[in-house]
Amino acid sequence: MAPRPPIVVLISGRGSNMRALIAHSRSPAAAFEVRAVLADRADAGGLETARQFGITARALEPAKGMDRATYDGILAAAIDEYSPALIALAGFMRILSAPFVDRYRGKMLNIHPSLLPKYAGLHTHRRALEAGDAEHGVTVHFVTEQLDGGPRVIQARVPIESGDTEATLSLRVLAQEHVIYPLAVDWFCTGRLRYAAGQAVLDGNILSEPRQVTDVGRERIQ
Repeated sequence: MAPRPPIVVLISGRGSNMRALIAHSRSPAAAFEVRAVLADRADAGGLETARQFGITARALEPAKGMDRATYDGILAAAIDEYSPALIALAGFMRILSAPFVDRYRGKMLNIHPSLLPKYAGLHTHRRALEAGDAEHGVTVHFVTEQLDGGPRVIQARVPIESGDTEATLSLRVLAQEHVIYPLAVDWFCTGRLRYAAGQAVLDGNILSEPRQVTDVGRERIQ
């Protein structure tokens, strides 16, 4: 069997999407292997989780007063040790510099808990509830210099129910995150998904709108 393309996962916290990627990578049908997990915080809980799976996991915590460009250089050097086909951001909370993004353009995906372009940034569940939205969700997108603004690949939609709180809504969205992120990474690592001229391309077609999950339980994708 030919080696699967390696990926590197970047985290800042507990790494639940990292865990989903690792778990999926152990299945026979997976198109990738998780080569390493890197965190910008030494106390990121996902580091120990990755080690329990036998994955190389390293903390690259910036020194006090370190500027973004210096840190990004350290991070890039660590990433390049593993020659990844893709870098998957999974709750990585640092803002990346333009040179870093340019270095890995078209080779970085991120997952964001909203139906982008709605609610870029933080506190997405709270903002959806306060706005009285009928639905919420999650988006996988390519990383560009614009925060949460890169070409969108796939979304899962979650109805907002009467009585929902940030906590209950977050849990339902998280369940969808764990499905669509491994799927998008599989697409990339099999060559189905690519980045070209500032756009996401799937199966040779430009994605003017992201693919939509209509029934995650049965994995029906429009």
